[in-house]
Amino acid sequence: MSSLRHTDSMSGRASGPESAPGGPVAGPRDGYLDAARACILDLGWRRTTLTEVARRAGVSRMTIYRTWSDMGRLLGDLMTREWAGVVAATVADEDPAASAVERLVADLVGTVRTLRDNELFVRIVELDPELLLPYLLSRRGRSQDAILTLVADAVRSGQAAGEVRAGNPVALARALVLAAHGFVLSAHTMVDDQASEAELDAELTTLVRRALQP
Repeated sequence: MSSLRHTDSMSGRASGPESAPGGPVAGPRDGYLDAARACILDLGWRRTTLTEVARRAGVSRMTIYRTWSDMGRLLGDLMTREWAGVVAATVADEDPAASAVERLVADLVGTVRTLRDNELFVRIVELDPELLLPYLLSRRGRSQDAILTLVADAVRSGQAAGEVRAGNPVALARALVLAAHGFVLSAHTMVDDQASEAELDAELTTLVRRALQP
């Protein structure tokens, strides 16, 4: 599933902040997004403004306004870049000699672990969790659609090789991502002296493996 490294170039429907237009981020835009990321880590989403982003980026307000008309669109590009980076970091050590199932297991479980510890994600969950609700209750964002497409492609390829069980690859991919949502967002509510985070991740590993094995 090495094509997950390119999720930042994927695009989806134009609905909600993460689905806002913008396309691939490159050049000075990366610096602006770095400034926005720093603002959110320091101040939280509600207190971050385009003016503050411009100040931290060392550019005029109009430069930022010409790039993003509002904070929702900026957040969409920042989230897409951030989650793409999480996935890319996870699959960087993918073992090409492993079976299709084991590659998918490693990539999905690794992405869950990395995202759960990502400082931007943690900050949003701590201060502004409502930003994530639309992507859990109402619609999918660009990053979700990109990951779903790549997982479905990996499932399809594994099926062609006889390594992944038969079934609709799109439905299989969506079921796996739905399961992963809970392990990213709610795992901490299930950790106590009776079950550790490592034990829960081991159960996720088993869940994904058994869901895919022929």
